[in-house]
Amino acid sequence: MADFSAADVGKLRELTGAGLMDCKKALVETKGNIDAAVDLLRKKGISSAAKKATRETKEGVIAQLILPGAKTGVMAEISCETDFVARNETFRAFYEDVTRKLAGGATLESLEPDRVAAVAKIGENIQVPRFARYEVAGNGIVAAYIHTGAKVGVLVEVGAGKEATVATEDFKQLVRDITLQIAAGNPSVISREQVPAELIAKEKEIAAEQVKNKPPQAIAKIVEGKLEKFYQGICLLDQGFVKRNSEVSIKEHLGGVAKQLGDEIVIRRFARFQVGESPAA
Repeated sequence: MADFSAADVGKLRELTGAGLMDCKKALVETKGNIDAAVDLLRKKGISSAAKKATRETKEGVIAQLILPGAKTGVMAEISCETDFVARNETFRAFYEDVTRKLAGGATLESLEPDRVAAVAKIGENIQVPRFARYEVAGNGIVAAYIHTGAKVGVLVEVGAGKEATVATEDFKQLVRDITLQIAAGNPSVISREQVPAELIAKEKEIAAEQVKNKPPQAIAKIVEGKLEKFYQGICLLDQGFVKRNSEVSIKEHLGGVAKQLGDEIVIRRFARFQVGESPAA
């Protein structure tokens, strides 16, 4: 008896873009383990999607609020059933109230009565799946960016060594550029030091398997090159700066502004939300 269903085959096809028979064979080899099947197809060079995931279809918005002084900020996903409601003024009033209360220190549990009241008033199921609230410690600011349509949002905290640096227009522009970069580049971490060792090992294994028939010295070089591309995809500091057509990395741009201001500037943390995507476990 097969260890997988037709639905599993369909899911694997959606995740990888591979053909029906290739997906079936991969599931047979991995005894129905979808994650292992994805890796197997990638190793064989059959999967063209290295980072494609199924998304639950939802409507809603990403909302943000930065309190005066830019020392505290919040971003939240507010979901509903239809796009019609997502553009409704009553729904807008609800999510603006939610972000205001979350910025003030409220919890999702304390906002439950407000959510229930909104469901009754609007007539759709409304949820607040997640939120991020940042409060600056020391010198720095919190900034947010909501992309057109309010389906993607970014919250970031950037620090500086000197208080005077934070007040400069160059620093503020740098922070704005960083929020735009995160929205466009969709990084997972700030630097490569934050990438889990097991994930790096997995990428090395997959890269080596793809070129296993080449000479050993060539394999090492190719794997190194593929790993660099991997870092550039998920590490914010390694990404090419989109406003400069990727001619310089975010790390280089950050360093240039820091040198100009005579200070040390650090991206401390960030969150990127997209409507309908599953929150990280």
